[in-house]
Amino acid sequence: MMRLDRILTEMGAGSRQEVKKLIRKGQVSVDGEIIKKPEVKVEEKTARIRCLGISYRYEPYVYYMLHKPAGVVSATEDSKERTVLELLENPARNDLFPVGRLDKDTEGLLLLTNDGELAHRLLSPKKHVDKTYEAVISGIVTEEDAAAFARGVDIGDDTLTLPAVLEILKTDPEQNCSEISITIQEGRYHQIKRMFEAVGKRVVYLKRIRMGTLKLDPALPKGASRRLTEEEINALKQAWAKES
Repeated sequence: MMRLDRILTEMGAGSRQEVKKLIRKGQVSVDGEIIKKPEVKVEEKTARIRCLGISYRYEPYVYYMLHKPAGVVSATEDSKERTVLELLENPARNDLFPVGRLDKDTEGLLLLTNDGELAHRLLSPKKHVDKTYEAVISGIVTEEDAAAFARGVDIGDDTLTLPAVLEILKTDPEQNCSEISITIQEGRYHQIKRMFEAVGKRVVYLKRIRMGTLKLDPALPKGASRRLTEEEINALKQAWAKES
């Protein structure tokens, strides 16, 4: 059982004070009955709640896949920059956050949720969750670079990077650039950019396409989002359950 005002607040109907005012004004019904006391407790899993004519269904956790475009920051709020949360249309909850960060100029897969336990397991260095990126590199990437990445490289931190899988997709000697795929198991600050700088090259475009079992939906345009399917959610949870 949960307080009615708390349920509506978590579902994004308004701030706690705004919701309380709406309830007291008779703007909220539960199972067809007008409720005017914010502190009334209801069965959150089954209650049919309406506020200002809008139906609300309580969900403890929600999960969104976002195709992050360049130019927005991976944060819940920012006084100067547009955030990834601002790209969501009518989010089901108001307590969402991005799982990890993509640099402002990096595109691709970003998971938005309010499930702190899942986020922790996906981001924990001890879990070694694979994260795959596609990139365009200024310079010709070589098999020697791939071997160095597989061993771990010095990016100026106290320890070498964990072994990474670098695949050369295409090289263009005339333009002096390469297209690559790279899978890492860490999330250090500007890690991939610093890894290529360590071998004398520069990342000019970076896009994440996979995180654990979750793959970026190719039908999802930049800036768009969708709810994860039950299959995608279960796959993520089953993967970290096996590692627990």
